[in-house]
Amino acid sequence: MIAGLIVGCEIAFWLFIAAGLACRYLLRMKKTGTLLLVLTPVVDIALLLFTVADLRGGTVAGISHGLAAIYIGVSVAFGHQMIRWADVRFAHRFAGGPPPAKKIRFGSEHARAERLSWLHHLLAWAIGCAILYGMIWFVGDTGKTKALTDMIRYWSIVLGIDFIISFSYTLWPRPEKKQSRA
Repeated sequence: MIAGLIVGCEIAFWLFIAAGLACRYLLRMKKTGTLLLVLTPVVDIALLLFTVADLRGGTVAGISHGLAAIYIGVSVAFGHQMIRWADVRFAHRFAGGPPPAKKIRFGSEHARAERLSWLHHLLAWAIGCAILYGMIWFVGDTGKTKALTDMIRYWSIVLGIDFIISFSYTLWPRPEKKQSRA
């Protein structure tokens, strides 16, 4: 049930964004568009409430409950970036806005972007782990929450690997490829 809700919430998140951008640029209803974009966190709150209700009903916490916490953490930490990414592309395509800036792939600016992305991952991890620990505390039975403690451990390992990769560009920046002249 929770896995389906996660998929539904992801779809709802992008529908709110699409509706907000359509109102903003196609229908010229800027306030309505902004309101729809601001309401995207409601999707996260709904998922959290569904997850808590499922656990409160006596369900043994599973991977899906952990994924719900991860989804919420990632959505909060990266949501603004995702909305900005979509906004720039939508404005360019439908409202004559400037083309999106190309992603920096080399040098110190690339290293800085990688470090910043890792910091967002750290924020997502902190939010997600706080929710996971809250679920563990709420259930109050370590036998029923093993999947959640495992999720914290696995996500911590992924965060550590991401740290190594992201900060490696600071020590060894990716060199710009030289273009051959033909």
